[in-house]
Amino acid sequence: MSKPLSRLLRREQWAFLARDRSAWGEHLARVRAFLGEGLQAADPSRPVLILGAGSGLEVPWALAPPDTTGWDADPWSRAWTALRHRRWAPWVFADLTGGLAELEATARRAARESWTGRRRDPEVAALRLAGLLPSQRPDPAPLRAWIAAHRPGTILVANVMGQFGVVAERLVESAFLRPPWEADPDRPDPLATALEAWTGQVLRAFLEVLAESGADLWLVHDRAVIFSGGGLELGPWEEVWGRQLTSEGAPIEASDALAGLELPPLLTAGGREVVRRERWLWPVAPGQRHLIEALVARRPGWGAVASVNPCPHSLPQQP
Repeated sequence: MSKPLSRLLRREQWAFLARDRSAWGEHLARVRAFLGEGLQAADPSRPVLILGAGSGLEVPWALAPPDTTGWDADPWSRAWTALRHRRWAPWVFADLTGGLAELEATARRAARESWTGRRRDPEVAALRLAGLLPSQRPDPAPLRAWIAAHRPGTILVANVMGQFGVVAERLVESAFLRPPWEADPDRPDPLATALEAWTGQVLRAFLEVLAESGADLWLVHDRAVIFSGGGLELGPWEEVWGRQLTSEGAPIEASDALAGLELPPLLTAGGREVVRRERWLWPVAPGQRHLIEALVARRPGWGAVASVNPCPHSLPQQP
């Protein structure tokens, strides 16, 4: 992993940890309970893998079986986890997308003239990068290889998939030294469109590897990012997440964190069933809320493990 990419991931984790977490209590209780249930349900005789393990803020490592490995590209994630949970777990620091290094190199190449080293006009550079992105084929080869070598029985995906597109945007902005996105929402933005398609490719390839793993899957992730200061209610489960949201008066401004992909159809390879699904709202910052989605996909014969959108007060408390 390049030093600029390593520094970027470290900055993103620091920025996350530095936020005011006073309103995060319910979210943290729910995500810890969900992941803790996945760890307790895991077969202790087989390896367990936690993708997006981060600093351990959301992962209850005290419940993890002995043969549990964390995976997070942030170079400080393992140390933060050890300090928080007093457990020095096996760790993998590789890029889960398999495409960030190529994206970074391509963005830097698009931003400068190769023959002079001078920076291109920002609009020209953005159009050049937008034209280059469709030729990229992100491949999570390190994840596929690790799964083939270790054959985990359970894989937890801990709030990382919604970050793939965010990190990609930060990489592009770093290469261009300023945000290259079109400021006028009424005008087309070829680079934003191309990068969203790249993110969709990344997510699809990542989910295909998980679907082929043979493991039970416990996934929690940003389903949408909502920018609204008004009242917001979450109704009964709807397959289309936007139909589940209602607002009093103010229109709902939301972005899809998963590039338009619907996960359940991508997780059912090999006869696996989605046996649990729930969503809740996470007040990340004033005027910004995330719609969190949690899914469990298991091999046939396990049965359902919970009802949809359970009351948060009924969830077990985790350390």
